[in-house]
Amino acid sequence: MQTLSLRAKLMSFSLDADGTVDVMYLEDGVLICTDGRIDALMPATDYAADGGDLDACEDLRPCFICPGFVDTHLHMPQLGIIASYSPQLLDWLDRFAFPAEQAFADAAFAAEQAQHFLDRVIASGTTCAQVFTTVHEHACEHLFAAAQSADMAMVAGKVMMDRHAPAPLTQEPQACARACEGLINKWHDKGRLRYALTPRFAITSSEEQLALCGELLQSHPSVLLQTHLSENHEEIGEVARLFPQADDYLDVYERFGLNVSSATFAHGIHLSASERQRIVAAGAKVAFCPSSNLFLGSGLFDLAAMPMDNLSIASDVGGGTGLSMLYTCAEGYKVGQARGHQMHPTEAFYAITAGNAKSLGLADEIGQLRPGYSADLVVLNPSKPQGLAERYAICEELTDALFALMMLSDDRSIERCYIAGKLAYSASAQ
Repeated sequence: MQTLSLRAKLMSFSLDADGTVDVMYLEDGVLICTDGRIDALMPATDYAADGGDLDACEDLRPCFICPGFVDTHLHMPQLGIIASYSPQLLDWLDRFAFPAEQAFADAAFAAEQAQHFLDRVIASGTTCAQVFTTVHEHACEHLFAAAQSADMAMVAGKVMMDRHAPAPLTQEPQACARACEGLINKWHDKGRLRYALTPRFAITSSEEQLALCGELLQSHPSVLLQTHLSENHEEIGEVARLFPQADDYLDVYERFGLNVSSATFAHGIHLSASERQRIVAAGAKVAFCPSSNLFLGSGLFDLAAMPMDNLSIASDVGGGTGLSMLYTCAEGYKVGQARGHQMHPTEAFYAITAGNAKSLGLADEIGQLRPGYSADLVVLNPSKPQGLAERYAICEELTDALFALMMLSDDRSIERCYIAGKLAYSASAQ
């Protein structure tokens, strides 16, 4: 039996029936984990009163422990092209993203990069992610294998493209469908792994490919779906040209049965009211990617227009400019301010923990500090970096401290990460 006993400031976030965020906060708490799952949490005084040995607990104060962060949309092969200068989305894809993805044809390179990517993700405080790999089967295989080795909750899929991309990154639809089915059979629901069908976006998929994707989704109803939607005006115009029979961008996916509760549509900046309503009715999710939306000049997402149950927050690396979900929330706060909607810090912390877990269908497994949940944890140090330390020193309320953590944290603020109760990252070991 493997036991983990930690003493720190404990916090966890959930959503009440009325849509308000409930905060569980223990200023001096003890967290007990056994065999990779949370066993109990309580105030340190109660633990001692019940006969617990506080001296046997590892004392991490003044650090905070909260559930590990969940990232609902990012691209494994794009880690190395963060902050690549280009006018906007489609040019950026041609100049940087597609060349980077072609390098993954080399299986050894793909294996090396998959492990590097996972290490970087974990070091940023993220313990679960939904990931685009590349068109290459082995790239998806290597990511799943690395995640399985770390006992990490991972949702991923092989990118599906059969047109309007470099030839080495396209695949005939039937062959692609067979490859996806093979990956589903091998990896989906194996331990903590989940498969997501991954048509890149409508521009790079023919009707045949989207139809086959819909058939796969029907035959494997527990599989997830991830794609892009309404990110950029030029993209939307091209989709309208390629699918003149469709009423709007979302309708392209709906015609093939892809607007479903397990779907994550990345970006969704320029959705019509009708498209939003249909996403909500289907129970699908839109991944808000603020740093990417700002960096590529795609637009300012309307946070107020999408219910929290149909919204997640994501880094979208490498269009996004950082893996940190706290940095992503800071950028999201600025977008909200520009649109006249303040994102409260408790809403942000809920989104990147329990909310994003719910978005991926994992709400009963991760995202909260609750007995029985997986011990996926991030330890946040409010004394690093210096700017955060100085701001935190004058915080008088938890909400103020959360806002400081959200706005001023960076990778240095991640003290530790635990995955299934095992130490997966420690700043002191670097």
